[in-house]
Amino acid sequence: MPMIQAVLNTSFQGVIHGYEINDISWKQANSRIRNHQMETRYFVHHASFFDACKKPCASTLVTNPPYLPAWTDDCLYIKALFGGTDGSMISRKLLSLEYPTVLLMISSFSNPAGLLRYAGEQGYSVVDFLARPLSFGCYSSQPEVKKRINELRREHKAYYSEHYYLLAGVVFQKQNHADKELYAELMAIMRSLR
Repeated sequence: MPMIQAVLNTSFQGVIHGYEINDISWKQANSRIRNHQMETRYFVHHASFFDACKKPCASTLVTNPPYLPAWTDDCLYIKALFGGTDGSMISRKLLSLEYPTVLLMISSFSNPAGLLRYAGEQGYSVVDFLARPLSFGCYSSQPEVKKRINELRREHKAYYSEHYYLLAGVVFQKQNHADKELYAELMAIMRSLR
């Protein structure tokens, strides 16, 4: 679990609260937390982040939100993976919560330029990122999802090759007037797959 490894390899002494709606993933996360003896520092709640009683108080939000684009969630194998019609709906909702720092996973086939513009409108700047290629899997290859991704490509809102798309971990900070070149570099990398 990347979060556990990150905490173990740093001097971070805070408490982490995670949210997982999938029962198997929730049990697996808690098992790993117990195996690393982190039960007093890392809590994974079996609930939706958005269904929490109130917005969790934190300085940083780390998230890999659903980003599958489709016209409706009815066609998805797992409805919880629905990211809206362009794949960025949940990401936009998360950026609207006003956390000072957000680490957000962004897909190259889910309107990355529109999402980055939205982040800028919310007062965020890109301060760091790491991108890597991923193969299309069973969920991103579902017929209705693939059809919608192709439509987004024609609208210049999705970038991918025959077998790969890019997934970028992007760190945003509020009121940080970071170098605008970083935003441009991220977009150049996202657009590199055609």
